[in-house]
Amino acid sequence: MVFSRSCGACGGTGQQRPRPCEPCAGTGQETRSETVTARIPPGVADGDRLRVPGKGNVGPGGGPAGDLYVTVKVGSHPVFRRDGDDLHMSVAVAVHEAALGARVEIRTLDGSARLKVPPGTQTGQRFRLRGHGAPSTRNGQRGDLIVEVRIMLPKLLDERSKELLREFGRINVEPVRE
Repeated sequence: MVFSRSCGACGGTGQQRPRPCEPCAGTGQETRSETVTARIPPGVADGDRLRVPGKGNVGPGGGPAGDLYVTVKVGSHPVFRRDGDDLHMSVAVAVHEAALGARVEIRTLDGSARLKVPPGTQTGQRFRLRGHGAPSTRNGQRGDLIVEVRIMLPKLLDERSKELLREFGRINVEPVRE
């Protein structure tokens, strides 16, 4: 980042007797580059502005430096999608897990958690894990993790699996398209 600060040679006056100051060319400010470290608080969202006190441009006539404002750009994540303080994700579930119910290990911001998938779960069904979302910058409380189930069929079926699915279809004649 490029900042201006009071010229060290003339003290911000822009003059060196009897001629104008060479380092600042008489402006009272010199331009220089500086690396600034800013603390990004947990839960900061895309577009939020952070203030870094005393790291902005210098004031006129050698006055104190102002504040630097940084606009945050949050990148995308391969697993989670953010909506406010809530996080959304999808999890693949096998057909037998959705039909019979299961406990599925899922990834969270803090590591992992177990999601209870009840018997008869359908694709697109959503479950809420309270307190597993992003932290709020206002009150520190965490949002929720919303998990959407996607039922996955096996890619290849052997003859025994195919016969079991045909038998399952004969037993369960409940209409699925109305």
